[in-house]
Amino acid sequence: MPSNDKELNCHLFDQLSILERIEAVTKDEAALKQIALERKQIERKLYQQQPPLVKE
Repeated sequence: MPSNDKELNCHLFDQLSILERIEAVTKDEAALKQIALERKQIERKLYQQQPPLVKE
Protein backbone atom coordinates (compact mmCIF):
# COMPACT_ATOMS: atom_id res chain seq x y z
CA MET A 1 0.00 0.00 0.00
CA PRO A 2 1.42 3.41 -0.95
CA SER A 3 2.43 5.48 2.04
CA ASN A 4 1.69 8.91 0.57
CA ASP A 5 -0.11 10.69 -2.27
CA LYS A 6 3.01 11.00 -4.41
CA GLU A 7 3.65 7.27 -4.26
CA LEU A 8 0.00 6.51 -5.02
CA ASN A 9 0.07 8.87 -8.02
CA CYS A 10 3.17 7.09 -9.34
CA HIS A 11 1.36 3.75 -9.15
CA LEU A 12 -1.71 5.15 -10.91
CA PHE A 13 0.38 6.72 -13.69
CA ASP A 14 2.21 3.39 -14.11
CA GLN A 15 -1.15 1.66 -14.51
CA LEU A 16 -2.20 4.19 -17.15
CA SER A 17 1.07 3.61 -19.00
CA ILE A 18 0.49 -0.14 -19.02
CA LEU A 19 -3.00 0.34 -20.43
CA GLU A 20 -1.64 2.60 -23.17
CA ARG A 21 0.96 0.00 -24.19
CA ILE A 22 -1.65 -2.77 -24.32
CA GLU A 23 -4.06 -0.54 -26.23
CA ALA A 24 -1.37 0.18 -28.83
CA VAL A 25 -0.97 -3.50 -29.75
CA THR A 26 -4.54 -4.81 -29.67
CA LYS A 27 -7.36 -4.60 -32.14
CA ASP A 28 -9.81 -6.64 -30.07
CA GLU A 29 -12.90 -4.48 -29.50
CA ALA A 30 -13.84 -6.19 -26.23
CA ALA A 31 -10.33 -5.61 -24.88
CA LEU A 32 -10.39 -1.96 -25.97
CA LYS A 33 -13.71 -1.42 -24.19
CA GLN A 34 -12.30 -2.96 -21.02
CA ILE A 35 -9.19 -0.79 -21.29
CA ALA A 36 -11.40 2.32 -21.57
CA LEU A 37 -13.32 1.26 -18.46
CA GLU A 38 -10.12 0.62 -16.51
CA ARG A 39 -8.71 3.99 -17.61
CA LYS A 40 -11.80 5.81 -16.31
CA GLN A 41 -11.54 4.07 -12.95
CA ILE A 42 -7.83 4.86 -12.60
CA GLU A 43 -8.34 8.49 -13.61
CA ARG A 44 -11.15 8.82 -11.08
CA LYS A 45 -8.79 7.63 -8.33
CA LEU A 46 -6.04 9.90 -9.60
CA TYR A 47 -8.11 13.06 -9.70
CA GLN A 48 -10.26 12.54 -6.58
CA GLN A 49 -7.33 13.15 -4.27
CA GLN A 50 -7.34 16.39 -2.38
CA PRO A 51 -4.17 18.42 -2.05
CA PRO A 52 -2.67 18.34 1.45
CA LEU A 53 -3.73 21.12 3.79
CA VAL A 54 -0.95 23.52 4.65
CA LYS A 55 -0.98 25.30 8.00
CA GLU A 56 0.02 28.93 7.79
